[in-house]
Amino acid sequence: MRGSRRAWGAASDGEPVSDARWFEAFGRVMAALASEADFIDSCRDLTWWRGADQSWHIEWRDGPFASEVAALLDEHVRDPDLPDGLVTSAGPGSRASAMLDVMGVRFELRAIDPLGRARLQARPGFWRLAEALDTTRRTNARQPWEELLGG
Repeated sequence: MRGSRRAWGAASDGEPVSDARWFEAFGRVMAALASEADFIDSCRDLTWWRGADQSWHIEWRDGPFASEVAALLDEHVRDPDLPDGLVTSAGPGSRASAMLDVMGVRFELRAIDPLGRARLQARPGFWRLAEALDTTRRTNARQPWEELLGG
């Protein structure tokens, strides 16, 4: 079957999406999001649900723009056996919403009151785990964990 392997078709190409592929696509998307500490740390009220049309809906408050999350998924959801990515855009993305097809399964991303990654990273007082764990930086300023612990 390796020779006949193809990139995933869209759910609308007439081929029904199997439950296994539907859940595998969801697992790959959630694993990609969980691997990004910036995304997880900056979002509030991250929720997801199944749509009636064999799609997944993912919604969050604050955090990055929906188009930024779509770009992140396009970059991180990969299969080494396929030359192309598993993610294709299903429409134009904006700050508030984006639609993707991952392995032929539709994902609708919705950001409520998004701040954007650039603004989140520049936000003063926003404690970031990546900064706390970066021991290569030496400055006269207090380290983030010292700020957090009051030391």
